[in-house]
This record gives sequence, C-alpha cells and structure tokens, in this order.
Amino acid sequence: MLNRVILMGRLVSDPELKTTPNGVSVTNFRIAVDRSYVRSGEERKADFIDIVCWRQQAEFVCRYFGKGAMIAIEGQLQTRTYQAKDGTNRYVVEVVADNVSFTGEKRDNSGYGNQSYGNQYSQPQQYSQPRQYQEPAPQAAPSYESGSNADFQDMPLDDDLPF
Repeated sequence: MLNRVILMGRLVSDPELKTTPNGVSVTNFRIAVDRSYVRSGEERKADFIDIVCWRQQAEFVCRYFGKGAMIAIEGQLQTRTYQAKDGTNRYVVEVVADNVSFTGEKRDNSGYGNQSYGNQYSQPQQYSQPRQYQEPAPQAAPSYESGSNADFQDMPLDDDLPF
C-alpha cells in the first residue's frame, strides 16, 4: 500500500509552535494550493489543506516560514475523528509532514523568524529597472536537405560489428 502526498502552496497564517505534555514540539497550519485549471470567466480556485509537523520539522517551519510564504511538503495523509465541545463528532483529514523544504523563492535577508519572512509578503516589493538583455541573432541549424549522397561515407559490411 502507498500513502504519499507532495504539496506546494502558501501558508494561510503564521505557524505557531506548541509543545505536548511530554515535551514534543508540534505545529498545525494550513496551506493554500492553487488548482491547476481555471474555467473561462472564473478566477483560479485554491484548496486549503491542513498540515501537521512534529519535532524538528515543526521547529524548522515556525522559525523560517510565515504567512504567505511558499512551502513544499512531503508526507502522509491521515484521518482522525474527535468529539467537539458541543458533543458532535468531527472528522479531520490532514497531512502529517515527513519533509518540509523551501521552494527556491528568494526571501528577505534582514533576519530570520516569522516577522521578517512574513513582512516580505505583506508589502509590495519595489524592483529596480532590469537591464536590457540583447538576445544573440539566431543561427541557422545545419540542414541536409540540399546535400547529396557524396556527403556520406559507405559503411563496410563485415560481421565484426561492436554491438
């Protein structure tokens, strides 16, 4: 049997590090994952997926990721039920992360932690004017359409071929 999930999306809110009574670090957060298709005349839709990270993964996420940050997650899908305070039974589907990583998106180098990372997404960034790139003139690829049989050599027909 196989239970693997790979997701890439943006954090909906800042993750919050919690500790179990046994001293184990844990964080729960939600990411928004855009759907790959858009119906004409509609905006792109997103799915909101709950993620759980334990131990070092939880500490890593809380230290380096904040609201709006792009994150890549690999883990396992898990379901559970619990009884809410009002007495109703609740059913939860979440991804328990085995591996969490950056997505290659550049970040602010002014510091670490949620504040410096989260602020990058809360304000529009100003970029300097890009340098003009001059693309080299395309060169024609070699063509054999106008060639003749004189351009090719005859292969010897012997039985000692190396393959």
